Amino acid sequence: MLALYLERLYMKKAVVIGAGIGGIAAGLRLRAKGYDVEVIEANDYPGGKMHVYHQGGFQWDAGPSLFTMPNLVDDLFRLFDLDPNKYFSYNKKETLCHYFWEDGTRFSAVADREEFISQTSKTFNISTQIIADYLKRNKEKYELTASTFLEKSLHKWKTWLSKDVLASLLQIHKLHMSSTLSEVNEKYFSDNSKLVQLFNRYATYNGSSPYQTPGIMSLIPHLEMHYGTFYPKGGMHAIVDSLVNLSIEKGIRFKLGTLVNRILHSNNKVTGVMTSKGQIDADLIISNADVFGTYHHLLKDVPRPERVLKQERSSSAMIFYWGMNRKFPTLDLHNIFFSSEYKEEFAAIFKHGTLYNDPTVYINITSKEEENHAPKGCENWFVMINTPGNMGQDWGKLRLKARDSIIAKLSRILNVDVAASIKEEIVLDPAGIEARTRSHQGALYGASSNSKFAAFIRHPNFSSQIKNLYFCGGSVHPGGGIPLCLLSAKIATDFVEST
Repeated sequence: MLALYLERLYMKKAVVIGAGIGGIAAGLRLRAKGYDVEVIEANDYPGGKMHVYHQGGFQWDAGPSLFTMPNLVDDLFRLFDLDPNKYFSYNKKETLCHYFWEDGTRFSAVADREEFISQTSKTFNISTQIIADYLKRNKEKYELTASTFLEKSLHKWKTWLSKDVLASLLQIHKLHMSSTLSEVNEKYFSDNSKLVQLFNRYATYNGSSPYQTPGIMSLIPHLEMHYGTFYPKGGMHAIVDSLVNLSIEKGIRFKLGTLVNRILHSNNKVTGVMTSKGQIDADLIISNADVFGTYHHLLKDVPRPERVLKQERSSSAMIFYWGMNRKFPTLDLHNIFFSSEYKEEFAAIFKHGTLYNDPTVYINITSKEEENHAPKGCENWFVMINTPGNMGQDWGKLRLKARDSIIAKLSRILNVDVAASIKEEIVLDPAGIEARTRSHQGALYGASSNSKFAAFIRHPNFSSQIKNLYFCGGSVHPGGGIPLCLLSAKIATDFVEST
């Protein structure tokens, strides 16, 4: 301990604001570069949206429930030449998701590409060649854009002058930037509305509408199908626990229950932060806080990038954490119950700022993987619907409406009395998400991608006004969700020289 203390005296000091997954990753990357790192978090727990609830013998992951691209987590351990498997483990899922429709149609999407094509063809009576062509085009989109849009800053000229970008621009017609995701899916699957709906749902992975987000977003199913989906042992919050343990092991300090009130700067360079518990000096700062709040509360004396901050926010969510007093053999880890009127559902969310009467319902059940997440003979249901952000709606009234709609829908499709099976309940709505995570309007993914220009308008990972101030997390480039938050931390810290 004394040696570490003496070493810190000669280190440059970095402060990370916010202990979400992006902030923790940024802290680890800065530590690997030789910085003395302190992570400051307003809540009394790390992880941000990746928290956990316990009640009545049940355990639920509070936030993200889908784990993809685990290599991005593994990379953080390998920064220190460590074996990730010694810190946490995960298994690849053979089934991606179970889908349900009101007319009794059910479909289990498998991870194996050839089997997926075969089963999709049989279930939806469509040519295997059409499905194969669609998946191939999705792969091309990803390969043409990933190194630029996901792994590099879009706000540096050297990105646009690279060979990868120039090659992509020559094939921009393949990206479907001028069509919506739904229009692309309708082109391929014009005779099958259910298959269009299945692939349209991937717009929700970045909190957008398939009827507005550009067709390039069809690369998202490629990510899921090519890399697979995984389940981390212990639940999603186990990812946070493992990274926090690694951080502490490497000398990173966490100040929990501490609110940052202001980012301090002088002569256009950061000098530290003022917190609810006093001032902390710093040579470098990374804000993992929502960029809207960063400017409105922490940088009040700095001109705001109004065009960026006025972007339409992504969707939020209403989540019912239900402890069920029985098991449901037809369900798996991931389950989707589709709305009968998908277009009207997204119109309600993004145009009218309310809930649709027949929402699409997502159910995540981690007790399917680990039985100790629920009492014997029971299941822990994470039941979520997409919602607009918090703009002053009467969420108490909307909660009751949503609960009734969800229970009625699930009872019809599963042919059981769902309400009678609910033993425990916790509810989280957009206002609650905003309060707990300080994400503006409770948006899950920062700004929406309901425009072909959305990626270019997102806030960069660095400040053009204040030296040594950087940004990461779901509200800045490249976007929200665990993989993109981890990539944002890498992009931000790649600007930083090792000490």
